[in-house]
Amino acid sequence: MSSASKSPWLLHYNASSCNGCDIEILAALTPVYDVERFGIINTGNPAHADILVVTGGVNEQNKVVLKNLYDQIPEPKVVVAVGICASSGGVFRECYNISGGVDTIIPVDVYVPGCSVRPEALIEGIVKALGVLEEKRAAMEAKK
Repeated sequence: MSSASKSPWLLHYNASSCNGCDIEILAALTPVYDVERFGIINTGNPAHADILVVTGGVNEQNKVVLKNLYDQIPEPKVVVAVGICASSGGVFRECYNISGGVDTIIPVDVYVPGCSVRPEALIEGIVKALGVLEEKRAAMEAKK
């Protein structure tokens, strides 16, 4: 991974998860794992975000919200599906209200498998997302 031209900011969205993956995301932000050493900051504003981190399966109530959040993040952007529920719907995929994984609504760049995801796996996924973000930035610069 090359050095980032700016510190990437995360926007975390819980799309009806059981909170297992959300707790692990918070653990990755603590000093024990310290994902901020990569310059990553968790933000609550999609206009400031570079990486959208989504947990949980997509249901009928959050389809529009997830799409709106994705559309508000400026280009280039990267989407990380955290956990098996965000990847495929997980154990809830046969439920009447679950539409499936995040990729049924928005494009996903990095999948982080697990139930619940360990902070080490999450950090590896975020580092991969940083690589994808740099590739997208380079592609945008080449088009100019």
